[in-house]
Amino acid sequence: MSTLATETSTRAQPTAAARTEAATKIYGTGQAQVRALDDVTVGFATGRFTAIMGPSGSGKSTLLHCVAGLDSLTSGRAFIGDADLSSLNDHELTILRRDRIGFVFQAYNLIPTLSAIENVTLPLRLAGRKGDEQWITSVVSTMGLTDRVHHRPAELSGGQQQRVAVARALATRPAIIFGDEPTGNLDSKAGAEVLGFMRRAVDEMGQTIVMVTHDPIAASYADRIVFLADGRVVDEMARPSADRVLERMKRFGE
Repeated sequence: MSTLATETSTRAQPTAAARTEAATKIYGTGQAQVRALDDVTVGFATGRFTAIMGPSGSGKSTLLHCVAGLDSLTSGRAFIGDADLSSLNDHELTILRRDRIGFVFQAYNLIPTLSAIENVTLPLRLAGRKGDEQWITSVVSTMGLTDRVHHRPAELSGGQQQRVAVARALATRPAIIFGDEPTGNLDSKAGAEVLGFMRRAVDEMGQTIVMVTHDPIAASYADRIVFLADGRVVDEMARPSADRVLERMKRFGE
């Protein structure tokens, strides 16, 4: 972890870029009812890298999807900055996701016929915006893609494709980026590359990242880990190391 990240983690908690209040999500009814989130109140600090961990079925992806506006809560509230997602209609929610949120998923979701730079700038073009060329150049450089911008996805390695996906998420200068197992399809070397570039985006560009992962090594790149079990926050960890995370995960029986 960088010196900046260590110093940041010892200071007072910054303003939340996203948060939930008593977030509850229930699927199904009767005997088939599943309480995926159970009264979760948690914040994700601006300019910080937070990982969400827990055993399978703990609610970590559900929490990510609800706070990112990809799914709705049964009760409680989720916020992006000061925007209460439950108060927004579908059109307003679409605009908020487009303008203020970046997404990086396990699948790269790149358009195969477009070059790397065309994939990076696609969200801006779909929104009818040119974007900040200096910012985009900086993003491409930070992601280590300067000599790959004219390559199509088939000409890139898996790690390079995921770095393009991260750059695409950064291109709109979102308030927050959500990653759902973003290195799940990568080998350890490529995964470390992508996580290192995500860490740089936080340290050097002031980005806010919230990432769901099951991997203790991936989680060790974060400033803070939030642990879930049975739909509830059960623990947190600052300045994590892979060994400390692994020890904590063993208590879940995994």
